[in-house]
Amino acid sequence: FGEGDPQARVMFIGEAPGAQEDRTGRPFVGAAGQLLEKILENAMGLRRDQVYIANINKCRPPDNRPPEADEVAACLPFLRRQVEIVQPAVIVCLGRTAAQNLLGTTASTTALRGKDLTYLDIPVVVTWHPAYLLREPAHKRETWDDIKRVNRLLGRPEVPPPTPPRQAG
Repeated sequence: FGEGDPQARVMFIGEAPGAQEDRTGRPFVGAAGQLLEKILENAMGLRRDQVYIANINKCRPPDNRPPEADEVAACLPFLRRQVEIVQPAVIVCLGRTAAQNLLGTTASTTALRGKDLTYLDIPVVVTWHPAYLLREPAHKRETWDDIKRVNRLLGRPEVPPPTPPRQAG
């Protein structure tokens, strides 16, 4: 359903599990997940275990297609409860499907980026999905700007210090 710090200040929400995520039971573990981890480390100064990562859909749609309305409707109550439990200070929607379904809109990612949005009175920042960035790396600069905005909303420096090393134990 999701993973990370259950008291995280920031929650990232994607579309649905892909094939690798389905096999491992963990969100964002493939190439897009590796890019998300680099974004966390380099643009936020955070490790994966310091944020919470979830998806709109809790299971993989057939043929990796976008979730259909009835599938989303079945999963949204679970996501809402995750948000209520974690109580993040900021939510980051990764891509169109996550943003449209969380916010109940048909607006494009381009139209939603940079807007003052909320879900359950929590600020929402919409940015590009890491899988899209792998296909269209020219949009990485826009994602950097979006993450700087997340940092500001969290009261953190726009450009954070280097990621602290993981402690042994």
